[in-house]
Amino acid sequence: MASPIDAEDETRSCHVEPRKQAARADRRGAGGGRCSPCYRGAVATGRSPARTDAPKRPKRPRGSVRDGLVAAGLELARTGGPDAVVLREATRIVGVVPNAAYRHFADRDELLAAVCAAAMNQLGTRVAADVARVPGDHGNPDAALERLGAIGSAYLQFAHDEPGLFATAFGVPHQHTYAAELELDLSPLNQLRATLDELAEAGILDPQRRPGAEFPVWATVHGLAVLLEQGPLREMPEAERRRLVDRAFAFIGDGITPAQA
Repeated sequence: MASPIDAEDETRSCHVEPRKQAARADRRGAGGGRCSPCYRGAVATGRSPARTDAPKRPKRPRGSVRDGLVAAGLELARTGGPDAVVLREATRIVGVVPNAAYRHFADRDELLAAVCAAAMNQLGTRVAADVARVPGDHGNPDAALERLGAIGSAYLQFAHDEPGLFATAFGVPHQHTYAAELELDLSPLNQLRATLDELAEAGILDPQRRPGAEFPVWATVHGLAVLLEQGPLREMPEAERRRLVDRAFAFIGDGITPAQA
């Protein structure tokens, strides 16, 4: 049986000053003038708030993250060259956490090597498209010479239109190889080799001079591209650029075609 003192204390606790009572009501949220410690009928349900499950993200197809990182690296390279290819920025573009990149690439250099190969493949695709537009059957001497010119023109145009990708195509880190992820049939070097083979078959290029002829031809065109786009000839007026390109191509042609008797 409760003593009179206990009953008095209980009554006092439920009749606190109006200001304190209002503050308690605010904390409780919904009305009722009784505070739960003093209201013997108060019941704690123990229920946690209702949980709403967040929608699950759809699973990415196998390989899609890797392909996405390479594509993101390619866009970074397009605007900033090989130095702009950074793992963290590539993952941000793809929408994955930075650590996700390491499931596909050991480090930044491995990603860069894949991006360099993709850039070289884009260069090769541009060259192949221009070569395909040259009319004439395989083995036709005039058509073969035009295809050789198309390779050089497409190469120079790509260097002009896509300076970031052009630089990246030749920016493979030293510990990686160029051939790792190249589409070999589309590589500019192999397309040049095929055209020189055709010129030899057509009787334009002496078969004895054919071995290794692709390297001086490639060096001439690539060097011209670097000089015109990144080097001291980049400020050359357009008319002079065209004359220089024509002279370089004539120089290559003179080295391929047999001397006139």
